[in-house]
Amino acid sequence: MFSGQARPRHLLLYEPRTEGHHLGWLRFLTEDLLSADCQLSLAVDLRAEARAKLEDHLSDLWPAVKVHSAYDSQGRRHQGGKARSIAFCLRQSGAEQVFLAAFDEIASSCWRRAFFGLGPPGELRGHMGGIYHRPRLFIAPWWSPNGKLKRAGFSRLVKSGWLAQLLFVDEFLTRELQAKYPGAPLHFLPDPCPKGYDLASADARRQLGVPPDNRVFLFYGTGSRRKGLHLAVAAMLGLPAEHTSFLLCAGQQNPEGNTARRLGQLVEQRRALLINRYVSVAEEKLCFAASDAVLLPYLDHFGASGVLSRAMAAGKMVIVSDEQLLGRLTRERGLGLLFPSADAAALREQIRSAAVMNSEQAATWQAAARRYAEHYSREAFRATLLASLGLA
Repeated sequence: MFSGQARPRHLLLYEPRTEGHHLGWLRFLTEDLLSADCQLSLAVDLRAEARAKLEDHLSDLWPAVKVHSAYDSQGRRHQGGKARSIAFCLRQSGAEQVFLAAFDEIASSCWRRAFFGLGPPGELRGHMGGIYHRPRLFIAPWWSPNGKLKRAGFSRLVKSGWLAQLLFVDEFLTRELQAKYPGAPLHFLPDPCPKGYDLASADARRQLGVPPDNRVFLFYGTGSRRKGLHLAVAAMLGLPAEHTSFLLCAGQQNPEGNTARRLGQLVEQRRALLINRYVSVAEEKLCFAASDAVLLPYLDHFGASGVLSRAMAAGKMVIVSDEQLLGRLTRERGLGLLFPSADAAALREQIRSAAVMNSEQAATWQAAARRYAEHYSREAFRATLLASLGLA
């Protein structure tokens, strides 16, 4: 296939996790790197449950990549450390460079060690990069000793050329860092709005068993407390039982304690549907299509959100905690309604408002979602990714 041409670039894509946004991003990266005729190896979790999820998300792409286990036979990272494990996987694959789907895996350790003059394994120098989803060190209090230490370590590694590239999903932070480190390989990567989410709502509701005439509010993703499921449940219970609102709760939530009890109460009253398991790609699309609005009542969330991107891909308004990047994007792009973080009563009132929105208001939200999806498109994601790797 490549006779008479330079051999294809061999990259290792490192992603040891399968929860939350990790699978979706792995799909995006695999699609785009293969589109550039890369020889692609993946270092992933090949244990049975995780492998089944990987094969579902990658589906048609799975035969096109070579896979390596990110864990040893005892289920631990290779060679007892995250950066050492990455170096091991790079050697094992024979690739020229490793790209971390979530650089957050090793970021804090790298920055702290760099402060003391200790870099990652030498073979990774200039051959390691990735996507830094939640660089919290840049919002930590400036007087914090740990924050100052990590910022200094970050600066040292960037200035000394350790990183092949680093991509951020926060465009505002990226501009600040590019100004501070001119010429450094720092890039803004649009959190992409995937295709295929503009399905018919009535058909999606029928397939999921969602009432056809209610206003449906989707809570999607994992059930960690910082995602705010307890707030969504409290807000819904604060509305009259006869209210038109309906909560569609999908993903491996595993609610506990009072949240589980109160969510069960909503389900018994037929005011909620709980899909408490891994949700396939096809089912995910149905969930967003079936909804009228998407809830993101996150607590102290730093970074972007695949839930927001999917809501925009489906043309749905969002109701978002007024904090950090998601609050700013919602406000500046006009994507939906905001409420004070952790305030269940305020969330309830925004649900009440969204439940009575007229067709003109709905059209305004849909137009904003379309504009957002065009700006944060898969095409923009691919162009930035490939350019950062010298593959444009």
